[in-house]
Amino acid sequence: EYKDIKMKHTKYSAVIVGSGIAGLYAAIKLHKEAKLEDGLLIVTKSQLIESNSKYAQGGMVCVMPENKLDSCTLHIEDTIKAGAGLTDAKVAAFISEKSAEVVKELQKLGVDFDRDENNKLKFTKEAAHSVNRILHAGGDATGFCIENALVKYLMSQKDIDIYEQTLAVELLKDSKNINRGLITYNYSENEYEIVETPVVILATGGIGQLYKYTTNPDITTGDGIALAYRAGAIVKDMEFVQFHPTAFALGENGTMFLISEAVRGEGAKLVDKDGHTFMEKYDKRLELAPRDVVTRAIFNEMKETNTSNVYLNATHISEEKFEKRFPTIFGTCREYNINPSKDYIPVSPSAHYFMGGIKTQVNGKTSTEGLYAIGEASCTGLHGANRLASNSILECAVTAFELVNFLKSKNLEEN
Repeated sequence: EYKDIKMKHTKYSAVIVGSGIAGLYAAIKLHKEAKLEDGLLIVTKSQLIESNSKYAQGGMVCVMPENKLDSCTLHIEDTIKAGAGLTDAKVAAFISEKSAEVVKELQKLGVDFDRDENNKLKFTKEAAHSVNRILHAGGDATGFCIENALVKYLMSQKDIDIYEQTLAVELLKDSKNINRGLITYNYSENEYEIVETPVVILATGGIGQLYKYTTNPDITTGDGIALAYRAGAIVKDMEFVQFHPTAFALGENGTMFLISEAVRGEGAKLVDKDGHTFMEKYDKRLELAPRDVVTRAIFNEMKETNTSNVYLNATHISEEKFEKRFPTIFGTCREYNINPSKDYIPVSPSAHYFMGGIKTQVNGKTSTEGLYAIGEASCTGLHGANRLASNSILECAVTAFELVNFLKSKNLEEN
């Protein structure tokens, strides 16, 4: 179908599609550690800084040695429980055990996780976690802070090519079913390009925009998963879509602002229109039950009371503390004349995260040789049927880390 269209033809050692945390971290590590005779290309359909990762508020799970109450065993148990028993325990163990190593590397790349008055890392708690183990940055802007640090580092490197406002429209395979590259389309220039490469890494995120209400930005449309599927790669767990229980119920369109689970981790309660708590009717873990449990509870309350939302009562948190701990949420609430220290925050469930995707190993390998996937576009088996809060950024970082290690051992040029 492209035979009558004149196209540019370029060649790279590796191409990364997507510019969230998984894609950027993989790009930085590849550039630093791998042999790239034909260079590295990043393709993103918006701007480099724009991705689903940017909007992640709560934090990043990490089992750190200084956090004496925690352990990989506890983290693995929490992950499996949240995943309804469908988590791959070996994958959960591998990712948990790598968490401290990747956090240290992210810090070296300029990511500043929040610290207390003694300059020790702050750990918070979210739903279905047995202990405080979640690192955060910028209060409630963890994704943005990590993404921003990685973009800043990447832009300081002169020999990485970046195609913005460019779609990956088709993967190219040879007669042996081995991936050989892709076709891109720059919609600002109305130009197609054949990109020859032995390594295509899909880091294209989830599928949130397939739903009417989602916390995901409008670029999150499942492109990479569709590309891989059309190219014959195996996909897995496509029925498992996580709805976040507390999206901000005010706004002009279907993309809803996230009210981080960390607010409930700080003691906020879910209440009905009359200010009565209701989670005690559904689960003994109350507001910190797994996301699917809390989402169903809220949906049931909305149905029974014929209302379009419930409320989050965080009025026990002082205005000063709320603004310091959750500056992004505080600012959005104030735009709607809501003071979280005095007023209830209207919330309702919204499509948030896709546990399914392109079936991969923890090193990003798909069923198609030469094609790799990391981050939310992939399905490693970590999340089972329901992702444990803040495991997503951890998975992005560890799978990118392992992918680069694998490619180095395989030698890119021989792939």
